[in-house]
Amino acid sequence: MNIRRCFLTGCYFGLIKEAPGTWGTLFGAFLGVLVLVYLPQSTLFMLAVLVTVIAVKEIDRFEKEGGAHDDKSIVIDEIAGIWVGMSFLPEPTLIWIAVLFVLFRIFDITKPSLIGKAEKRLKGGWAVMADDLLAGVVASLSTGIIYLIYSNF
Repeated sequence: MNIRRCFLTGCYFGLIKEAPGTWGTLFGAFLGVLVLVYLPQSTLFMLAVLVTVIAVKEIDRFEKEGGAHDDKSIVIDEIAGIWVGMSFLPEPTLIWIAVLFVLFRIFDITKPSLIGKAEKRLKGGWAVMADDLLAGVVASLSTGIIYLIYSNF
């Protein structure tokens, strides 16, 4: 195993046979919580952007070297997606991160509307990353709506 494989598989969480995307998201949420304990949400967003730029290039290289497109073991897209979602939460506490996690997985798996279209219209690393980044945004917006409804009742 090499550094690229470790990066793309989220420290090998993507190699777990059952539900690698869920495990990758859980690992990403854990790392995101660690970041948020010490740093502001804007830092987590900037990390998601940085990881996305690197991931697109590394996924393209992986695919050019014979790796399958959107290989199930690649979970760096889930990590970046959950980080985007966490960076926009109105209150990044564990309960709201848990709500975000569930909604993120639902949107990532079902790929409704623009989330699915982005994956189909783009190619290579951008296709792998875009649907998860959009799922993170939509999950965060949905969590924000739930948060507003909850806090007003």
